[in-house]
Amino acid sequence: MSAAFSNCAVLTSGLVRCWGRNNLGQLGNGTTTNSLVPVTVVGLSGAVDVSGSDSHACAVLGDGTVRCWGYNFDGQLGNGTTTNSLVPVTVSGLTGVVRIAVGARHSCALLLGGKVRCWGGNAQGQLGNGTTVSSSVPVPVASLTGATELSAASADNGFFKTHTCAVITSGGVQCWGGNGVGQLGNGTTTDSTTPVAVSGLTGATAVSAALGHTCAVLSNGTARCWGGNGGGQLGDGTTVNSSTPVAVSGLTGASSVSSNGNHNCAVVAGGELRCWGFNSDGAFGTGTTASSLVPVASSVVGVQSVSAGFAHTCAVVLGGQVQCWGSNTVGQLGNGTTTGSLVPVTVATLF
Repeated sequence: MSAAFSNCAVLTSGLVRCWGRNNLGQLGNGTTTNSLVPVTVVGLSGAVDVSGSDSHACAVLGDGTVRCWGYNFDGQLGNGTTTNSLVPVTVSGLTGVVRIAVGARHSCALLLGGKVRCWGGNAQGQLGNGTTVSSSVPVPVASLTGATELSAASADNGFFKTHTCAVITSGGVQCWGGNGVGQLGNGTTTDSTTPVAVSGLTGATAVSAALGHTCAVLSNGTARCWGGNGGGQLGDGTTVNSSTPVAVSGLTGASSVSSNGNHNCAVVAGGELRCWGFNSDGAFGTGTTASSLVPVASSVVGVQSVSAGFAHTCAVVLGGQVQCWGSNTVGQLGNGTTTGSLVPVTVATLF
């Protein structure tokens, strides 16, 4: 997973290793020192999923429990306190978790059976429980059942605001939280403290919430995006915001999408990658800094999964290697340097 300036990966051994910015302990290794190469999260084993934001991260363990670490001002570590932690702490009363999604200052968990629990900051209703009251322990998302996928916007600049979205078994998408530029996709720009249905969207299989916009992949391999579009991140060839989904131009064969900041990347048939939006730091991996209002082919090959950071991107490729590209100001590319790269570089000493 990629956050704005850091990344974490689950290894086949069940360990989690992280790299990049660590000013708030988001690397989980007991320090606040940035790392240009992966470091092991302290005391964590048996991990099956990980997600992180600008300030904290969480991992699901094989027994269905969750551990979080880093910044905790709003209770986003979920252990009933607002005390920061440089090492993982157990999220209170949470079992049966299959997936985790970490937002800017909140966290959400998808449970067996399709229910969702969230905790942390709630100023825009991003916990989905019908209030704007923060919670340092998990609370149920109101009226949401049958969730199959989950995503939380991992950045909040105070205007676009943070939000959360889930794919449900019917193939629809429901979102809640901040909606200043239409990122909830329900045809309005009004925040919602409970889930609202994304207008006219069916057949969704994956969703990714970002800073001010959201994208979903459909079962036919196409994608739809909605929300803010100042950097062309909706991929429809314009820079016009949309509070309802618009088709990503020319994208076919997509199986997953990752959104962050003002860019998105989708894995398509054959393990290729298509990216669109803002590219001033080379987050597309095309070898240039040319932005694009429609998807363009990245130079990465053999992609199994992709994760977009604020101005960089990482992908797991065939063989289990992780490659990253784009901005590298605090070592978020993981190759032992702080030099940005317009093409993929291999993350060092990951295994």
